[in-house]
Amino acid sequence: MRERLRKRGAALAAGAAAMALGIPLLAVDHPGSRQDFAIIERGRYLTLAADCAACHTDPHQGAAFAGGRPVETPFGTVLAANITPDQDTGIGGWTDEQFDAAVRQGRLPDGKRLYPAMPYPYYTKMTREDVLAIRAYLNTIAPAHNDVDSNQLPFPFNVRSAMWFWDALYFNSGAFNADPAQSAVWNRGAYLVEAAGHCGACHTPKTFLGGDQNRRQFEGYSIQGWFAPNITNDDARGLGRWSNADIAEFLKKGHNRIAGASGPMGEEVADSSSRLTQEDLNAIATYLKARPGQTLAARAVAVGDPMMVAGAAIYQDRCSACHSGNGHGVPYLIPDLAASSAVVAREPTTLIRVVLRGAQTVATQDEPTGPAMPAFGWQLSDAQVAAVATYIRNSWGHAGPALSAGEVRRARESLAARND
Repeated sequence: MRERLRKRGAALAAGAAAMALGIPLLAVDHPGSRQDFAIIERGRYLTLAADCAACHTDPHQGAAFAGGRPVETPFGTVLAANITPDQDTGIGGWTDEQFDAAVRQGRLPDGKRLYPAMPYPYYTKMTREDVLAIRAYLNTIAPAHNDVDSNQLPFPFNVRSAMWFWDALYFNSGAFNADPAQSAVWNRGAYLVEAAGHCGACHTPKTFLGGDQNRRQFEGYSIQGWFAPNITNDDARGLGRWSNADIAEFLKKGHNRIAGASGPMGEEVADSSSRLTQEDLNAIATYLKARPGQTLAARAVAVGDPMMVAGAAIYQDRCSACHSGNGHGVPYLIPDLAASSAVVAREPTTLIRVVLRGAQTVATQDEPTGPAMPAFGWQLSDAQVAAVATYIRNSWGHAGPALSAGEVRRARESLAARND
């Protein structure tokens, strides 16, 4: 009797958590059920940590995990698969072995290879037990009949058989191995960052074929119209100026004393990291702060340079009312440009984008106000945007190459083609 009550309590907790996310569950708590609800709850949490909803739930269609959301890649668009337990269009007919092979090996039940838009090169480091816990949770989701043709890529990228070559170059199968020389906290953070969280999918530079440049792990990469910043402990361009508490707070709230999350990172915070335990967020911070940076010396543009003079005037006129003359902004409300490494990132993609189009930061349960910055692209010419961006990248101790009007023009044209 006690065991049945324990399982019923665990089931109610899992159901309440899923309902809070707006996810309908099947009725699984019935007399004689052999479901292990502790595993289901573990799978629910791991589904959050792996941010499965980011791709597999289309916010415009409403059915959780029913797929169909376009996933942008450098080679074209793929549609995320339906991973509800629907027998015909989802994964309801898959065995556990087939599900594990898809997640950790990039292989479909029919033997075809997945594209790395599904981050199996990172999920391969997850344990089989964790993957099957995710499967156990997905089995409780109401099935949605949604037949998705994932492969929308143009020729020749739509030829899946060519993926054997990509896998041979870039896919290294194998579960995460804990480092006995490191603490349990460090190892937990490494597992979350490198495996479940697949942070390298955005934050690691890629080759022309889309594989990770492993020697530059976590040094930042331009993706989906943004620059996913350097998240090593680099003082100038990474997280060197952030404390462990700053990192954990950013992941939990979407804001900290320095920055606010927007764009794809805002989605990640809303859907994933804000829902993780404080212990796991602290572990992630511990691991990232231990990642050595590779700071490259840069020469600042001279204060008297004509672009700096023009940029200073534009900054004073358009930016200083919010970010203040010294660049420090307002903690948790307006980003601190003086302390931000993002403004001097290797590629100025995000800085130019935000000046041109503005940005909306994420709102979370712990920080329900998501401040926004207005767009200035309609007011400023390409040369003016280049000047003020150059000024920001070379003030308050920052140093970065000057931008040109041509760079801004190309960014403006690229952004005009985007609907996000």
